[in-house]
Amino acid sequence: MKKLLAIFAIAAIVVACNNESATSAEDAQKVADSLRTDSLNKAAEAAAKAAADTMKAATDSLKATVDSLKK
Repeated sequence: MKKLLAIFAIAAIVVACNNESATSAEDAQKVADSLRTDSLNKAAEAAAKAAADTMKAATDSLKATVDSLKK
């Protein structure tokens, strides 16, 4: 059983270390396409704006509460 596990471990190392230094233009284009984040940037900006609006509303509400307690 130990021999079998050792063989699997060596096979896993060989597979994991299979680095190809040559990349084709098609592979480079696939990587570039996968890294495009235009839609992610728009979603992040919308989420940040919504969070800022929520925090501003909470701050305004808290200020109003404090002002009402002072009276």
